[in-house]
Amino acid sequence: MRVEAFIARRFNKHTGRDGQEMSRPAIKVAIIGVALGLAVMLISIAVIVGFKREVRSQVIGFGSHIQIASYENYGNMQESPMRQTADFRKSLLMLDNVSDVQNIVRKPGIIQTDRAFQGVMMKGVDSTYNWDFFCDRLVAGDVENVDSIDNWTVISRIMADNMDLDTGMTFIVYFVGENLRARKYCVAAIYQTTFSEYDKLYILTDLRGLQQLNNWNADQYSSLELLLKDWEKLDETAGKVFGVAADEGELYSIDTIVDMAPQIFDWLSMLDMNAVIILVLMMLVSGFCIISGLLILILERCSTIGLLKALGMTDWGIRMVFLRQALYLVGEGMIWGNIVGLALILIQYFTSVVPLDPASYYVDHVPVFLSVKWWILLNIGMGLTATAMLVLPSRMIVKVKPSELIDCNAQS
Repeated sequence: MRVEAFIARRFNKHTGRDGQEMSRPAIKVAIIGVALGLAVMLISIAVIVGFKREVRSQVIGFGSHIQIASYENYGNMQESPMRQTADFRKSLLMLDNVSDVQNIVRKPGIIQTDRAFQGVMMKGVDSTYNWDFFCDRLVAGDVENVDSIDNWTVISRIMADNMDLDTGMTFIVYFVGENLRARKYCVAAIYQTTFSEYDKLYILTDLRGLQQLNNWNADQYSSLELLLKDWEKLDETAGKVFGVAADEGELYSIDTIVDMAPQIFDWLSMLDMNAVIILVLMMLVSGFCIISGLLILILERCSTIGLLKALGMTDWGIRMVFLRQALYLVGEGMIWGNIVGLALILIQYFTSVVPLDPASYYVDHVPVFLSVKWWILLNIGMGLTATAMLVLPSRMIVKVKPSELIDCNAQS
């Protein structure tokens, strides 16, 4: 094997010289083909994974990973409360993938200002609520000291613009039930996401006021929201939550965020098929580029092949020489592909230079994310695919006979 490796390195060093005019552009095309193929695959996976993560994080930010509610809510227009005992909450937090359990009270209403009115969903929260999602998206005000404001609210930028509101201003919300009731609220903070449907709907406030409007006790809530540590264990954790809820002796409905927003997650699932198609196409294109380069190398070194056979080298040994030479080219192309692909990914990650229309894509720029695992898998996949596709063309060497040495020399 050392002999084959030495000959392959010598061939690679002198390829394109000594009058071999045809191999020089072929080698460049092969290297560029592999580099572009790998770069496109890296960028495609980074965009698809980043896009799914960003959209998923915003949906989860409004609805959490898992929601537990009273089973009586199914098919019932009037929301029924559920009770949360200290033992139930403790049992949920003991699950290894659960990071937070949030108490939630929801109540629909109609917001009215001097300028306009619209239907909204008041989402009541308390000290158990994790504000990380909204803190990262605040454009005005603060949520750290909201409890110091009477009837505080956190509204979206879209709602603030439509209603001509700003922090510190007040507005009226009407609640429709057996009797029409009105409450005055104050804007404590304003957030902005790229999910306009949710931005137009949700207003966050203190759940105690909503409990009073519903005539509920302090331990009664619309639902419990569970935030998880690992998205990949969503279904597994939902099963464990179901087991904990069953031990309570109450009937609960347990829904994951996939169940609550099926259209969005079905749409995101379709992106996986796009990723597969792109990967297959790019690997085929890169493979054909390197195959064409190998065939040209074999044709131009026809006389050398005949000479090596005349000296007693086996067909397999000669095939290994050219396979090694081709793999050197694959390696060079993969190095350039990694440099170009990772550079473009990093530029987009830190600058968000490529924008998107949030009304259509739910994000205002192209999000990118590439894990080390995906980077390693793509490089291994490219290397193995190129190697497998080179095995068959290298069989051309078997057809070259030592007796053809003179003919090959004459042709060259």
